[in-house]
Amino acid sequence: MKKLYFKERPLDLHTIKHPDVHQLVENYVLCRQNSFPLKIITGDSNEMKRIVTECLKSHKFKYQIGDKFNKGYIVILG
Repeated sequence: MKKLYFKERPLDLHTIKHPDVHQLVENYVLCRQNSFPLKIITGDSNEMKRIVTECLKSHKFKYQIGDKFNKGYIVILG
């Protein structure tokens, strides 16, 4: 995979509680649709990744979970 360059700062969810994640991710992605790819830092929490990917799927965004060495983030491709 080629190296991605991000125009926007990543959304870091490390300190965010699960009930607040969906709205925060939705706002972050929808307000930056012209700046793909975007990066969301989820950490190792499977529940956090599940919430983020459900939100992305509900809006039909394409995404990739981490890379070979680090699964703690999600890249939104468009």
